[in-house]
Amino acid sequence: MFMAEFKLRFGDRKWYVRRIVEASSIDEAEEKAKRYAKLMNRGEVKWELSYVIEAERPLLIGDEELKKLS
Repeated sequence: MFMAEFKLRFGDRKWYVRRIVEASSIDEAEEKAKRYAKLMNRGEVKWELSYVIEAERPLLIGDEELKKLS
């Protein structure tokens, strides 16, 4: 499982979003994420790929994460 982070821009505003990418390798995940950003750039919000990482439990807040923070 991989996770891609994108930087979104709208005028002078910017923010970040993350998406899970289904792929068998990091190279395939990066290609899919680049294609996704290109397809999302059809509106007023500009999407830029920041990075792609391998992730075991992305964006999950569970007992394990809470225990690590305690």
